[in-house]
Amino acid sequence: MSDLSELVRPTLKRIRPYSPGKDSKEAMRELGITRITKLASNENPLGPSPKAVEAMQQAVLNVHIYPDIPCADLTAALAQHYNTAPEGILIGRGSGEILHMLGLAFLNPGDEVVFSQFPFALYPGLANIMDAKPVEVPAKGFGHDLQAIAEAIGPRTKLVIIGNPCNPTGTICTAAEIADFMARVPETAIVVFDEAYAEYADDPDFGEGLPYVREGRRAIVLRTFSKIYALAGLRIGYGMTTPEIGSTLKLVREPFNINCIAQVGALVSLGDPDQVTRSRELAHRGKEFLYQQCEDMGLEYAPTQANFMLVNVGMDSRECFDGLMRRGVTVRTGDIFGLTTWVRVTIGTQDENEHFIEALRGVLGK
Repeated sequence: MSDLSELVRPTLKRIRPYSPGKDSKEAMRELGITRITKLASNENPLGPSPKAVEAMQQAVLNVHIYPDIPCADLTAALAQHYNTAPEGILIGRGSGEILHMLGLAFLNPGDEVVFSQFPFALYPGLANIMDAKPVEVPAKGFGHDLQAIAEAIGPRTKLVIIGNPCNPTGTICTAAEIADFMARVPETAIVVFDEAYAEYADDPDFGEGLPYVREGRRAIVLRTFSKIYALAGLRIGYGMTTPEIGSTLKLVREPFNINCIAQVGALVSLGDPDQVTRSRELAHRGKEFLYQQCEDMGLEYAPTQANFMLVNVGMDSRECFDGLMRRGVTVRTGDIFGLTTWVRVTIGTQDENEHFIEALRGVLGK
């Protein structure tokens, strides 16, 4: 029998599998501990809207029926919520599926995908799986250098991805910076605004991509119900773009891609403003607490506009991770982003944040 590698597309050799981080149950079994504070995946510790939970419990009774392919009710609600054309709204299994749709619809071998240094893993992965070329532009500090990104756009550039707020750094692009950037982007490229954490941003200068969609620019805004709406386990996100781009993406959308429970949960969550308010306030209080604790320990950190933050622990991030895990806390190591002495920590409840600080002090001997 021939080697399977002879059949595999060569471009798959360039793909780095996505790592979701250490599973809490696995860590507890390995270490013989009874509690894990998981601060590695930017999950919302408050959980979903109680109204959404009740609605989803009722929706279970109808799982014998195939889900609505266009997600008509949710699409209409999103169109009204954001004052944008329903024809340009796509619902996906998380916003990551819509990124995949963009690759299937627009990328040919040799095309380019431009993004900033410290990218979310799916950005270069999208380019590699489609045999396109990932173009990583050096960051300015921890933020996007939009001028350099604009200069990196060439004749083969199809997609330009702007993470705003950026994962893993928590930095943002301001409205003025985006306006200057969009004035320089040619019509030959589609700008992808990945705004998975946008609802957490409290900086009044935060710049959104939706105004450019409303103008008819070749742009798409990606958002998700996984973060502030706390529906990560349902895998549901959405994109908002022009009807022209939207109709193209629907050609590569899988049928029945969003299950009926996810559709109901997202719809009711969107209509519960208390969910956003409570989650945003928790993240704001938590980051202020973590800022102060880092300053007390003399640790450098990156101010954040998301529900996570980067902390420079001054030692190998993997060694720090191991020490924290033995004390019942999991975080994300910075080495996967090229930040060897940094860890990314999700902002949790006050109890979870205190557990992290206690464990970190133990690891660092502070």
